[in-house]
Amino acid sequence: MEDMNAITANYAALLSQTRPEVIRDEKQNRVYIRRLEELTGKKSVTRAEEKLIELLAVLIEDFESREYQLPDAAPSDVIRHLMEAHRLRQKDLVDIFGTESIVSDVLNGKRNLTTEHIKRLSARFGVSPAVFFSL
Repeated sequence: MEDMNAITANYAALLSQTRPEVIRDEKQNRVYIRRLEELTGKKSVTRAEEKLIELLAVLIEDFESREYQLPDAAPSDVIRHLMEAHRLRQKDLVDIFGTESIVSDVLNGKRNLTTEHIKRLSARFGVSPAVFFSL
Protein backbone atom coordinates (compact mmCIF):
# COMPACT_ATOMS: atom_id res chain seq x y z
CA MET A 1 0.00 0.00 0.00
CA GLU A 2 1.29 3.43 -0.94
CA ASP A 3 1.83 5.94 1.84
CA MET A 4 0.22 9.38 1.62
CA ASN A 5 3.53 11.19 1.01
CA ALA A 6 4.33 8.91 -1.92
CA ILE A 7 0.82 9.32 -3.34
CA THR A 8 1.06 13.11 -3.02
CA ALA A 9 4.50 13.19 -4.65
CA ASN A 10 3.43 10.88 -7.47
CA TYR A 11 0.25 12.87 -8.05
CA ALA A 12 2.22 16.12 -8.14
CA ALA A 13 4.53 14.58 -10.75
CA LEU A 14 1.55 13.45 -12.86
CA LEU A 15 0.01 16.91 -12.60
CA SER A 16 3.23 18.58 -13.72
CA GLN A 17 3.41 16.25 -16.74
CA THR A 18 -0.25 16.57 -17.74
CA ARG A 19 -0.86 20.17 -16.61
CA PRO A 20 -4.64 19.78 -16.43
CA GLU A 21 -6.79 22.89 -16.66
CA VAL A 22 -10.31 23.82 -17.68
CA ILE A 23 -10.81 22.60 -21.26
CA ARG A 24 -11.43 25.44 -23.71
CA ASP A 25 -11.56 23.72 -27.12
CA GLU A 26 -12.06 20.38 -28.86
CA LYS A 27 -8.34 19.87 -29.52
CA GLN A 28 -7.55 20.12 -25.81
CA ASN A 29 -10.51 17.84 -25.06
CA ARG A 30 -9.14 15.17 -27.42
CA VAL A 31 -5.71 15.39 -25.75
CA TYR A 32 -7.29 14.84 -22.34
CA ILE A 33 -9.45 11.99 -23.65
CA ARG A 34 -6.37 10.27 -25.08
CA ARG A 35 -4.59 10.65 -21.73
CA LEU A 36 -7.65 9.32 -19.90
CA GLU A 37 -7.78 6.33 -22.27
CA GLU A 38 -4.07 5.65 -21.66
CA LEU A 39 -4.61 5.61 -17.92
CA THR A 40 -7.84 3.61 -17.90
CA GLY A 41 -6.34 1.12 -20.34
CA LYS A 42 -3.64 0.09 -17.90
CA LYS A 43 -3.98 -3.26 -16.12
CA SER A 44 -3.45 -1.57 -12.78
CA VAL A 45 -3.16 2.05 -11.74
CA THR A 46 -1.61 3.73 -8.74
CA ARG A 47 -3.64 5.84 -6.33
CA ALA A 48 -2.03 8.94 -7.88
CA GLU A 49 -3.17 7.79 -11.34
CA GLU A 50 -6.67 7.16 -9.96
CA LYS A 51 -6.75 10.76 -8.76
CA LEU A 52 -5.66 12.01 -12.19
CA ILE A 53 -8.29 9.81 -13.87
CA GLU A 54 -10.95 11.38 -11.64
CA LEU A 55 -9.73 14.90 -12.43
CA LEU A 56 -9.55 14.32 -16.19
CA ALA A 57 -13.04 12.78 -16.18
CA VAL A 58 -14.43 15.85 -14.40
CA LEU A 59 -12.69 18.24 -16.82
CA ILE A 60 -13.86 16.30 -19.88
CA GLU A 61 -17.40 15.98 -18.57
CA ASP A 62 -17.51 19.71 -17.80
CA PHE A 63 -16.35 20.64 -21.31
CA GLU A 64 -18.65 18.20 -23.04
CA SER A 65 -21.66 19.23 -20.98
CA ARG A 66 -21.04 22.81 -22.14
CA GLU A 67 -20.24 21.96 -25.77
CA TYR A 68 -22.45 18.96 -26.47
CA GLN A 69 -25.74 19.73 -24.83
CA LEU A 70 -27.43 16.41 -25.46
CA PRO A 71 -31.20 16.40 -25.59
CA ASP A 72 -33.05 13.45 -24.09
CA ALA A 73 -32.34 10.74 -26.62
CA ALA A 74 -32.17 7.01 -27.12
CA PRO A 75 -28.81 5.47 -26.23
CA SER A 76 -28.14 4.73 -29.92
CA ASP A 77 -28.69 8.42 -30.74
CA VAL A 78 -26.28 9.45 -27.98
CA ILE A 79 -23.64 7.06 -29.34
CA ARG A 80 -24.14 8.38 -32.87
CA HIS A 81 -23.78 11.95 -31.64
CA LEU A 82 -20.57 11.12 -29.77
CA MET A 83 -19.22 9.24 -32.77
CA GLU A 84 -19.89 12.25 -34.98
CA ALA A 85 -18.35 14.67 -32.46
CA HIS A 86 -15.22 12.51 -32.26
CA ARG A 87 -15.19 11.70 -35.99
CA LEU A 88 -15.51 7.97 -35.41
CA ARG A 89 -16.93 5.18 -37.56
CA GLN A 90 -18.60 1.96 -36.46
CA LYS A 91 -15.36 0.01 -36.72
CA ASP A 92 -13.75 2.46 -34.27
CA LEU A 93 -16.05 1.12 -31.53
CA VAL A 94 -15.23 -2.57 -31.98
CA ASP A 95 -12.95 -2.40 -28.93
CA ILE A 96 -16.02 -1.46 -26.87
CA PHE A 97 -18.54 -3.88 -28.33
CA GLY A 98 -16.40 -6.81 -29.49
CA THR A 99 -17.54 -6.97 -33.12
CA GLU A 100 -18.69 -4.56 -35.78
CA SER A 101 -21.98 -6.45 -36.08
CA ILE A 102 -22.76 -5.77 -32.39
CA VAL A 103 -21.95 -2.09 -32.95
CA SER A 104 -24.39 -2.13 -35.88
CA ASP A 105 -27.09 -3.92 -33.86
CA VAL A 106 -26.78 -1.39 -31.00
CA LEU A 107 -26.87 1.59 -33.36
CA ASN A 108 -29.94 0.16 -35.13
CA GLY A 109 -31.79 -0.54 -31.88
CA LYS A 110 -31.68 -4.32 -32.37
CA ARG A 111 -29.56 -4.87 -29.26
CA ASN A 112 -29.51 -3.16 -25.87
CA LEU A 113 -26.39 -1.82 -24.23
CA THR A 114 -24.91 -4.01 -21.51
CA THR A 115 -23.48 -2.65 -18.28
CA GLU A 116 -19.99 -3.34 -19.66
CA HIS A 117 -20.77 -1.43 -22.88
CA ILE A 118 -21.96 1.55 -20.84
CA LYS A 119 -18.85 1.43 -18.66
CA ARG A 120 -16.55 1.33 -21.69
CA LEU A 121 -18.46 4.03 -23.58
CA SER A 122 -18.42 6.27 -20.54
CA ALA A 123 -14.65 5.85 -20.14
CA ARG A 124 -14.00 6.22 -23.89
CA PHE A 125 -15.92 9.47 -24.22
CA GLY A 126 -15.38 10.80 -20.72
CA VAL A 127 -19.09 11.20 -20.06
CA SER A 128 -21.38 10.08 -17.31
CA PRO A 129 -22.86 6.58 -17.73
CA ALA A 130 -26.27 8.23 -17.25
CA VAL A 131 -26.23 9.64 -20.81
CA PHE A 132 -26.67 6.10 -22.15
CA PHE A 133 -29.97 5.48 -20.35
CA SER A 134 -33.28 6.29 -22.02
CA LEU A 135 -35.62 8.57 -20.12
